[in-house]
Amino acid sequence: MNKIIVGVVGFFAGILVCAIAGYCIVLSGFIPARQDVPSSQLETWAAHQSLRATIQRETADLKCPLQADEENLKAGAKVYAENCSGCHGAPASPTPPFAAAYSPAAPLFANGDTVTDDPESKIYWKIDHGVRFTGMPSFNKMLNEKQMWQVTLFLKNVDKLPTSVNATWKAMK
Repeated sequence: MNKIIVGVVGFFAGILVCAIAGYCIVLSGFIPARQDVPSSQLETWAAHQSLRATIQRETADLKCPLQADEENLKAGAKVYAENCSGCHGAPASPTPPFAAAYSPAAPLFANGDTVTDDPESKIYWKIDHGVRFTGMPSFNKMLNEKQMWQVTLFLKNVDKLPTSVNATWKAMK
């Protein structure tokens, strides 16, 4: 019985020591907080896992209420030009100055990075809520729900836009 108690106490003492050591490492500044150095593999892994799980949980019942018609795609292109192209690029400015400063790098949609294979709910969620520690802001206080869905539809369909919308996209700076 005493061996079991000693073992349990030892186990929890070990966890406590590890937690205190981790806390001290964080407080000492040994974990880089600079934006101009790449994230560690552990930090990148943890951020991706958390983001994936959060989006999966919070988008399970999220459905786009709009059709991917020419009117909504054109409106989405306009929203993108006014709010997104400064970081994510556009055909006339595929690599904006801001893009090089982000760590992790912002996807550059005019350079071939796309979200066309992502579900609409995932694209919308990122626009609506932003992504912590990336520079991607939450647009839910700047855009209304319809505008966020329109830009979602534009990004989801950027590789197969109607001719008139594609012309708007190609001319975008």
